[in-house]
Amino acid sequence: MLGFETSVITGNLQVRSASILSRRARSREVVEQSVPIYQSEMWTALQRQASSIHEISYRGCYKPQLPAYFIERFTQPGDVIYDPFSGRGTTAVEGALRGRNVIANDVNPLSSILTQPRLELPDISEISDRLDSLKLQKKLSNDIDLSMFFHRDTEKEILNLRHYLTSRRQNYTEDATDRWIRMVATNRLTGHSPGFFSVYTLPPNQATSPENQIRINERLKQSPEYRNVRELILKKSQQLQKKLSETDKKNLRTASESATFMEDLASRTLGIPTEIVKLTVTSPPFLDVVQYAKDNWLRCWFNAIDADEIGSRLTMSSTLSHWSTVMLDVFRELYRITVPNGWVAFEVGEVRQGKIKLEEVVAPIGICAGFACMAVAINAQRFTKTANIWGVSNNSMGTNTNRIVLFRKPM
Repeated sequence: MLGFETSVITGNLQVRSASILSRRARSREVVEQSVPIYQSEMWTALQRQASSIHEISYRGCYKPQLPAYFIERFTQPGDVIYDPFSGRGTTAVEGALRGRNVIANDVNPLSSILTQPRLELPDISEISDRLDSLKLQKKLSNDIDLSMFFHRDTEKEILNLRHYLTSRRQNYTEDATDRWIRMVATNRLTGHSPGFFSVYTLPPNQATSPENQIRINERLKQSPEYRNVRELILKKSQQLQKKLSETDKKNLRTASESATFMEDLASRTLGIPTEIVKLTVTSPPFLDVVQYAKDNWLRCWFNAIDADEIGSRLTMSSTLSHWSTVMLDVFRELYRITVPNGWVAFEVGEVRQGKIKLEEVVAPIGICAGFACMAVAINAQRFTKTANIWGVSNNSMGTNTNRIVLFRKPM
């Protein structure tokens, strides 16, 4: 019934509702439950079959096969799929591709910037025409020094594009094509290949500081070369859409007509009606492992977003007790919006070098909120390119294993 027929049962998680949560639980009674643990390579073996439309970088994102696995097993076309920590929008995009209705929420406005345009999906011809119409040669002054990242002529084009997009948004004239160009440009700002606007630097999901980039340039004896902003945006646009079938395009555009994009706290999503969501697939911040605001400072600058303000709203908890308190509020809200017999697939991981296994923390939190904990699914991933870049051997740091706690709301 759970769809783990090909998985190996490796044991059971003995769940006991923690006393630290009892004060906030609906009942002070201690709840004990034995939850089966399944382990297998459930979806990463198929990761190269993912749609090209997902190829947008963001820190801490999971593979699209993860939400697809649960969407296929627990929902039907037309059901509502939700992600309260949407990030780059993997769950929303995958749900849309599969004919589901989607709701995406994230306090970081970069999330909707990266997600909404891929559902609206303007034609390549429309993108090309809009890029050709842009005047990117006007001399504009910059409020920060970015000379360590960009050639002066590239920076001029970026500044003009930023000014154009900001004006369109402020004047309420921004359309789907503008939003697509904004999304692609945001993704192309910095990276480690000639396909990005910048000189060689960190991977695109983590912008380094100007000071550190100067050191990188000195160490590699490099200086920024000219990159054609128009050409790179169009090239990336073509890459994102190259594997989309006509059915994919239709499903994405249909989903965009009813899709909801929110920037609320995951614990307080008043814009979502009660008992409407059939499946939630999400992954919250793992304590303070990833510094989302710091890593996205340049993307925030390009989109005229205050990175410090966003950082103050993000769920970054240095202690397990604070993280647990926040997550209990999130699960109470998930319980409110989930339909009876609906599901929550909550992806967590090992943190603090494997000393903390968050599935052992999340299971009792979900039970305290009213859900039944059905299983823990551990996806044994193969060694990945990203792990290789950072020198992380497979699973040793706890960042290369998907650990999903699966809940169901009782009828």
